[in-house]
Amino acid sequence: MHQYTMRKNNHIALRLMSKSLLAVAFLGIWPVLSSWAADEVTRISLPQESALGLTKSPAPEDYVWTSPSKNSSESMPLGGGDVGANVWVEDGDILFYLSRSGAFDENNTLLKLGRFRLHLNPSPFVSDANDFEQRLSLHEGYMSIKAAGTEVQLWVDVFHPVLHVEVSSRNKVSVDIAYENWRTSDVPLTKAEGQQSSYKWIVPKQTKTRRDSIDAQPSRLYFGHRNAEQTVFDFVVAQQQLSAYKDSLYNPLAHRTFGGSLSAEGMYYTHVEQLSDVHGRSYSAWHYATKQPVSRQHIQVAMHIDNAETWTSWKKELDQISNGVRLKKDRTASRTWWRNYWQRSHITTGTTAPDSLRAALRHYALFRYMLGCNAYSAWPTKFNGSLFTFDPVGVDAKSSFTPDYRRWGGGTHTAQNQRLVYWGMLKSGDFDMMPAQLDYYLRLLPTAELRSRHYWGHEGACFTEQIENFGLPNPAEYGTKRPAGFDPGLEYNAWLEYEWDTALEFCQMALDMHRYAGINIDRYEPLIISVLTFFDEHYRMLARQRGRKDLNAEGHLVLYPGSACETYKMTYDASSTVAALRRVTTDYLTYRHQRYSVESDSLFAQTPIATLLQRIPPVPTRVLDGHTMIAPARLWERVNNTETPQLYPVFPWRLYGVASDSLDIAINTYLYDPDALKFRSHVGWKQDNIWAACLGLTDEAARLTMAKLAHGPHRFPAFWGPGFDWTPDHNWGGSAMIGLQEMLVQERDGKILLFPAWPKTWDVDFKLHLLDSTTISVSLQDGQVSRLEVFPASRLKDVVSLLK
Repeated sequence: MHQYTMRKNNHIALRLMSKSLLAVAFLGIWPVLSSWAADEVTRISLPQESALGLTKSPAPEDYVWTSPSKNSSESMPLGGGDVGANVWVEDGDILFYLSRSGAFDENNTLLKLGRFRLHLNPSPFVSDANDFEQRLSLHEGYMSIKAAGTEVQLWVDVFHPVLHVEVSSRNKVSVDIAYENWRTSDVPLTKAEGQQSSYKWIVPKQTKTRRDSIDAQPSRLYFGHRNAEQTVFDFVVAQQQLSAYKDSLYNPLAHRTFGGSLSAEGMYYTHVEQLSDVHGRSYSAWHYATKQPVSRQHIQVAMHIDNAETWTSWKKELDQISNGVRLKKDRTASRTWWRNYWQRSHITTGTTAPDSLRAALRHYALFRYMLGCNAYSAWPTKFNGSLFTFDPVGVDAKSSFTPDYRRWGGGTHTAQNQRLVYWGMLKSGDFDMMPAQLDYYLRLLPTAELRSRHYWGHEGACFTEQIENFGLPNPAEYGTKRPAGFDPGLEYNAWLEYEWDTALEFCQMALDMHRYAGINIDRYEPLIISVLTFFDEHYRMLARQRGRKDLNAEGHLVLYPGSACETYKMTYDASSTVAALRRVTTDYLTYRHQRYSVESDSLFAQTPIATLLQRIPPVPTRVLDGHTMIAPARLWERVNNTETPQLYPVFPWRLYGVASDSLDIAINTYLYDPDALKFRSHVGWKQDNIWAACLGLTDEAARLTMAKLAHGPHRFPAFWGPGFDWTPDHNWGGSAMIGLQEMLVQERDGKILLFPAWPKTWDVDFKLHLLDSTTISVSLQDGQVSRLEVFPASRLKDVVSLLK
């Protein structure tokens, strides 16, 4: 049984409902969007039956360091729920940066909540400790740091926003924990730092990162940031000519209040000190300490986010979280969650496998651990560092900024990057983690529809490629030097103009959640309908502006001007857009047919969406040097970037692939398209490894996927990047994850294609999820399948081995 349960905070409710959604309501499938709140969390109850009869997944291997670190760039990630911490040991102290998803300030920077420093006296964690160990227990989601008979365990409650520190020592120690904050006064936001915010390179004069509020009480420290009424939201609304609607638009930033409290029984406030770091940046440290040495000590940091009416009301809610801790019960529940998480799926190998393969699969598990740290967030896992960014000089020596810095913004959503973080969750069975991304679009649906009606007078949702967490285009990318009379609905931007088809990938993710696990997606149906409606209405409108007819001679939409990713610009029938429309429309119509009665379908048959598939043009092809291949588009005016959208019909849209009738056309595209060859890489968001796997090109898939999963540049091996973005680069990890899964198993026309691109000599053991609530578990040893289990067993007959 699949069901949704929700946790709601009473924030600013959405008050817009479009005509197109009213039409959906008429069909009887209107979900309750009007009560949607800023940080509502959708919870999906996962079915347990999919694991019955399958071999239990092995516990993931712990990750261990045996020496302290030099600085935050050598930190280890820890998290759970929607909380992340970078933990490291430096000069005998345990330090950690604390982050929480949704901590957006006035400038839409995703702020750290602060840094914590745990000092034990005498300290067992000195650099020459010969028994030092820092261990990340993936299986149960906690971290332990040990030396000289002392152990400190750190863990985050999956179900409550609380981080715990538990000290136990053979010999009694004095315990001092300091909360360190670098936002103790308002500080100008420089143009160089603008990338961390939504302003990017157009930071207005007098813009500041506003100070936090710190309240040191005898036995509890409160720390927090409360946004003013006026934020970057107001700047963007005015810039984009929407001021008349401002009070109705979704605004998660005004009065957003976030932070937490530090408390520990038996520890008391001692002093505050003013300090500066090695880069000359000043910060303050508030200390709490035990009155005498102890052998055991528990410290907790509770967190809260709300668009609160007042500081007082926010602190009252925070106290409820802190006072509600039940240490033993909460610890057991969180560790049980992590154990169950690793039972959903796995990809491992034996001890005799090549070191490079063993390392790659270990890094896959480490990356999946980081994804699990934001499992139940109201906000998507950010591609550009997620919850685990560290001091930016550790990424770029020229970026001597505060720990809040990351490139490409905190509240800005870049869809081409975000999608790679989430596609792999289907096969890994992490369906409950996907609403964080899908609900993001659902919250912004009324704003996207308002843009279409206001700027162009038609229905449908226009989601731009770079979009703010309140639903409007990024103001820097929108352009500040726009020509008079330029369409106000368009970004005046050489890379992003007319790029709005990525929203279709998130529509497909919703459909695939249903196709994979039977999860009820009624709530996402208005999103799917509205995004499809936009393309139909907008391109027919543009055609009518050019001439008398709104379709071409074949009765197809004329998808001009368009964009094939950020690369081929001013396109006519971009292959990435055509394939997206074909796949989403086809799967949505199939979903409706399976889901709804004949009566409701007869009503739906009267809507434009019911006949949209007939108006979608074919995927364009071309012949180069005698090779027929997928074209980027029928026509284009220029090449602007280094993506390869002509292979998007392979992935994510799966119109071509292993065992498909036109496989040779797609392989020709991969092998002979001059731009595809020129752009090929494993770095960052590049997805050549995925395409190679989907086309059955085993050697290519192995080479590129292993390059992606190699040890990154930092001590923690899955801190890849910066690539084209920032570190840790989660679209780097996501594309590696997807490619690895596709090498192992794919599906086509009801058949399960086993090992379509896996080297026969690589031993592997895996469990992954497939369509129709199917789970497959396989062991390959010495080139032979030694175990093959499929649930339900009726699908065993569909398995076709492609092992070569």
